Amino acid sequence: MDHKATMKVFSVMFLFWLPMRVEADCDSLTAGGTARPHHINEERLRFGSACLILLSFGCLALSLAWMFNLIRSYVYNDRVMLDTDFDAGGRVSLGLTATTIVSQWTWAATLLQSSTVAAKNGISGAFWYAAGATIPLLLFATISVQLKVNAPGAKTFLQVIQARFGNRTHLIYCFFAILTNVIVTAMLMLGGCAVLTNIVDDLNLEFSSMVLVAIIGSYTFIGGLGATFYVSYFNTAVVFAILLVFLVKIFHSPVDGDPLGSIDRVYLLLNCSEGPDGNHENSYLTFLSLDGFIFGVINVVGNFGTVFVDQSYWQSSVATKPKQGMWGFLLGGLVWFAVPFAFATTMGLAYIALSTYWGQDLLTPAELGQGLVPVAVANEVLGYKGHVLIVLMILMSVTSTGSAEVIAITSIVIYDLYQIHLKPYRRVADTNGCILCGKSRGRMANPRDQCSCTSMTHCKQCSADDVNQENNKRVIKPGFKCKVHGNYRTYLELLKYKRDWAIVITSILFIPLTLICYRLNVNLEALYNLMGVMIGSSVVPIVLAMFWSRLTGRAMELAAVLGLVIGVLAWLLSSIILHRKFDLSLFLQNSSEDNHFEFSMLIGNLAAIGSGGAITIVVSLVTQPPVDEAQQTELWEKTRDIDNPLSPWTELYIKEFAITEKKLVFNRPSLQQMKAEFMTTYRTAMFLGVLLTVIFIIVWPALMTLVTVFSNTLFRWWIALSDLWAFSAAIFIIVVPIATEIMDMVKEIRAMRGTRRVNVSSDLELNPVRTPKPVVTVSEQA
Repeated sequence: MDHKATMKVFSVMFLFWLPMRVEADCDSLTAGGTARPHHINEERLRFGSACLILLSFGCLALSLAWMFNLIRSYVYNDRVMLDTDFDAGGRVSLGLTATTIVSQWTWAATLLQSSTVAAKNGISGAFWYAAGATIPLLLFATISVQLKVNAPGAKTFLQVIQARFGNRTHLIYCFFAILTNVIVTAMLMLGGCAVLTNIVDDLNLEFSSMVLVAIIGSYTFIGGLGATFYVSYFNTAVVFAILLVFLVKIFHSPVDGDPLGSIDRVYLLLNCSEGPDGNHENSYLTFLSLDGFIFGVINVVGNFGTVFVDQSYWQSSVATKPKQGMWGFLLGGLVWFAVPFAFATTMGLAYIALSTYWGQDLLTPAELGQGLVPVAVANEVLGYKGHVLIVLMILMSVTSTGSAEVIAITSIVIYDLYQIHLKPYRRVADTNGCILCGKSRGRMANPRDQCSCTSMTHCKQCSADDVNQENNKRVIKPGFKCKVHGNYRTYLELLKYKRDWAIVITSILFIPLTLICYRLNVNLEALYNLMGVMIGSSVVPIVLAMFWSRLTGRAMELAAVLGLVIGVLAWLLSSIILHRKFDLSLFLQNSSEDNHFEFSMLIGNLAAIGSGGAITIVVSLVTQPPVDEAQQTELWEKTRDIDNPLSPWTELYIKEFAITEKKLVFNRPSLQQMKAEFMTTYRTAMFLGVLLTVIFIIVWPALMTLVTVFSNTLFRWWIALSDLWAFSAAIFIIVVPIATEIMDMVKEIRAMRGTRRVNVSSDLELNPVRTPKPVVTVSEQA
């Protein structure tokens, strides 16, 4: 190709990217003063119909929870134990892990707040919401692998902190973990109840919160963490199906008299809209948006806190093996990106276009602060049917995330508060002490004083106890007679009883939390922005606790507490300086008309996470001398000692390491073996996590800023990208989880049949069938 031809190609490409404001007669595009046919509060969903939807979903969720219990019992032969309520057996498939990540991360705020940000800032708002919340999931894949290598028996990340740094540090981070759950739950319930009460006739806040809590608590109580995997699959499939309905209706269904229905119509209305002052040329069709960028930074910081400090995401890691967990988080993150990206692009831009068409905003500022943009758009484009679809979407998002939060809080209460601080089974010097007999489990123990306990799997007396329990049909079961494991099994039965009450009480407490936040008129948008200020200081310490051997407990404590104080002070002081007065009404009221609030939140978020990280590193370097290899090994052995002696974590890795030893002291692979086995998985997670993060927050936005204002052609490509991502993600998340689950079940059934054949042949070898000798009568002898 010669020089002139090359210049022509680049010229065409340059013209393609050039901003072009289409000069259209905006008056001809609008309704021209015609009154809107209906408002958000008209064509409301009937109370009876809403109750029927809620009741049907509740019954379906209970059925899925029951089905999960049957499959785990009869296919995977999981014992009915406390741990299976929180780790689902530890062998959850890649597909179910991915769909659970998508479902847990799809809050009501994901659907509501992302659309609100897009309605305020345009296309940049939808992108920054999706990218900022996807990055923590991608990077958490590496943390997931690290947890399974360094502490494969841990059920909560707080157990790792306790094993390394002691009880005081542990309690501080228990507070931050529960605070995270409270903030997430408040946003979840506020958004869900706001939507239901606004589009359902005669439905008040109290009743809506009670119904949601009843659904969440009931199927969580029956199925534990495992039930959330199956219910999450159904919920995610429904959310994607409804998302595609709105996407097709708004961008690909032209109808005469409909202001929307095609990409060109939406583009022309957006082109005639007056965007915020912080956007380039006051356009909604630009990435050069100051408010959008500020929200993006706040979003990244806040979501790091709600992923890394929220026990529900650690539970998804606990419930699977390292490789499946790594791919589950990576693929789940990429699939989840489609939800806010496609949904906010569709509903947020449709809101702007419809407001321009009617010549007035569809919502008041208070309604906008409640996140009712999807409700208003659904009402405009589909009327009554739109309300039904929105109710279904919100119900799916609230129940999945709500169940995960209930399990997260319950696991902290049982494993970290009750089992460690309130009433432990046996107080041992450290995690290396056997909780069954109190003796040391190895490493530096005298062989005469070393633990000789075996796993319950190899205990004949425990097998006899299990048979006795199953055959006894009475309500009160007989006690466990095993002298080694019996008392501890009785203790775990007590913990199961406590777990049941913890689920019930936690679920019920969602109701007063919702009512208090509502009575205080807490702004959903402001609460979302505040997350990073409140919990951001604990992010870096928690991450380093999984990696850095030189980290100290003092550094962990100071970073979390001082970082919180610094973040709050930075937020309040910057707010006072910007507003020239101290006024918390901007947070407690649904009003944020200027960007001073966003600036103060940005400063508070950055101060919290930055100070937390700096204090952690500086204090550790000053107070802790470098550690040698032997000290590092001993340090991580403490976290590897976290285990349940009845079902040790080594039983999940029998195939990988060919474990045959029965004694708990000798039956686990070394740390070096674990690292070598999962080194490829770790490097893959690290490489892809960092690469995708750079693409999402640097490369992609940088390319988009080269375009000042989107042309019609570029806008078409943008919507095509949104469509492609949404449809691809929907196909993946509907097909792959059920396919991988069926494949795993088939493998398990075949392995079970093979084991039975081996057992039968072994019995025949040990006890051969003897052919009886023929009886010889007296006559025959003669």
